[in-house]
Amino acid sequence: MTDHPRAVKLLLNIAHALDHLFLLIFATAVASIASEFGFSRWEDLMPYGVGAFFLFGVGSLPAGKLGDSWGRRQMMLTFFFGIGIASLLTAIVTNAWQLAAALTLIGAFASIYHPVGIPMLIQNARNPGATIGMNGLAGNLGVAAAAILTGLLIKWVGWRAAFAVPGVIAIACGVVFAKVCPRETEAPAKRSKKAPVSLSPADMARAFLVMTIAAITASLLFNFTTNGNGHLLEERFRGIVSDPAWLGVLLALVYVVASFSQLIVGRLIDRYPIKRLFLWILVAQAPVLFVAAYAQGWWLYGLLILTMILIFGAIPFTDAMIARYIDDRLRSRVSGVRLAVSFGISSLAVWLLGPVVKAAGFQTLLTAMAVIALVTLSAVLFLPEER
Repeated sequence: MTDHPRAVKLLLNIAHALDHLFLLIFATAVASIASEFGFSRWEDLMPYGVGAFFLFGVGSLPAGKLGDSWGRRQMMLTFFFGIGIASLLTAIVTNAWQLAAALTLIGAFASIYHPVGIPMLIQNARNPGATIGMNGLAGNLGVAAAAILTGLLIKWVGWRAAFAVPGVIAIACGVVFAKVCPRETEAPAKRSKKAPVSLSPADMARAFLVMTIAAITASLLFNFTTNGNGHLLEERFRGIVSDPAWLGVLLALVYVVASFSQLIVGRLIDRYPIKRLFLWILVAQAPVLFVAAYAQGWWLYGLLILTMILIFGAIPFTDAMIARYIDDRLRSRVSGVRLAVSFGISSLAVWLLGPVVKAAGFQTLLTAMAVIALVTLSAVLFLPEER
């Protein structure tokens, strides 16, 4: 089978950017929303966003099953139109509980992308590692866009526009995707394409356990940082930079620079064993996080860039394991199970972020993240060697 048309691959990568952008609008706009809804501190409103991240994880299970049995094209259309409409609904809420419900709806549609869009993108790719790396770059540019676009829209128009504008963009992408993406001739579950690397049942079970643990810890670090970095910069740049728009630009620059680590890692995955590469990145994570816990000002900014390079650089490995070890007919379902567990548990990071920072501060949070990084390192040591 031939690879997807270039326009389809572009839209699948744009979808990844939109997926992460939608999930982080709230974290960037939370202070403005809290002020309008009568909350004295942004930390008190933060737990209302946990439903989005919980559904983002749990929803991956049915999304993966439908992706394999119903079709990945149909599910991606559901993603584009569903998340766009949900974001437009979020833009018109009038209180915190309506906001929580609308954000949860965004999370439900956002859950479609990872178990469906990524397997669709790599199903006929000649260099899956490089494809995953490029897709990861696109996703993290969505994180950067959330920081800068939301900040600018809040400053010039208001927080409601920060949800409405991306919502319209997602719907427009859905219209284009429907026109350029060919209809599938059969459901992925009926295909017979085998995985590139064959593992014994025991090694397969061990690999799935390791990739799930690694996905949980990586998602915890991702959620803690991407939801908390804006407030971390605001606190530790006090007296240096105070304009929210400029802080958004600084944060976006962090994400843009860090995003290219996925492009490099993806190309290396095509050439070298996964375990060896993964371990090198993980060895560096804990000490960098620990030092960042005590840094201030521009020293903190430099360490934040390095932290995000290491966190983003670790993300492609779990998708690469699925591409390398799992048959195409099962990839959406296996991804769905792995993501439901990892994203479901890591949604706790969003719920805990505000209370932990309020009670103990960012120093304690970053130290705890260093411990989480050590857990990932310990788990990956048990990943089977490729033969």
